[in-house]
Amino acid sequence: MNKIVTIILILFVSLPQQDSDNLKKLTGQYANPKNALEQDAQAALEKMQKAALKDGIQIRLVSGYRSFNRQREIWNRKYDKYTAQGLKPDAIFDKIVEYSTVPGTSRHHWGTDMDLIDGAVKVSGDVLVPDKYHGKGPFCKFKDWMENHATTYGFELVYTMSEQRTGFKYEPWHYSYVPLSRKRYNDYLTQVDLLPFLRSQNIKGMDKISDARLKRYLEEHIKGVNPVLKNN
Repeated sequence: MNKIVTIILILFVSLPQQDSDNLKKLTGQYANPKNALEQDAQAALEKMQKAALKDGIQIRLVSGYRSFNRQREIWNRKYDKYTAQGLKPDAIFDKIVEYSTVPGTSRHHWGTDMDLIDGAVKVSGDVLVPDKYHGKGPFCKFKDWMENHATTYGFELVYTMSEQRTGFKYEPWHYSYVPLSRKRYNDYLTQVDLLPFLRSQNIKGMDKISDARLKRYLEEHIKGVNPVLKNN
């Protein structure tokens, strides 16, 4: 009987810590000094890179894991920029979330998502631009290869061109390692109390954005992903 009571007490005491650790994992606030991808995601990426190289495609990681603090720096910088241009808080929010996530809501926090290009071609200017993946863009060959082979290695495009998808604009560079990210997605929706979390994190503008707008962000942006990333 004493052993049973001890086990129950250990489990009871450890649950709050486990919940806290998982919240940090989901919101990019855990220690990851090397900005490493999840181990399985990294291994799958390396396999895909080797396969692509045989076809003359040099898959290069532009952005992988991104911490909460890094995302907050990006957000706050853009918020200051648009404030200086005279935009109001709601308009600033709408402008930023065309491509950038609110800190604590980025899929890059999970270590499962990444922005990819073809490192074998010469490119000038910004590389993460949709036009570079279409028409006569330098990454067209990369895009075609990924469309034919990415699923084989567990990767799917997150922000597709589908008219049925809401939220962030089309990103032909953003891929997710599905075997891990599906669970992260479902955990995020069930374990993160979004509004109280965002309002407690010193993110510029969060005290001026209405609850209704943040709830719409959840529905349109966080949930506005490729449907294959949602299914268990």
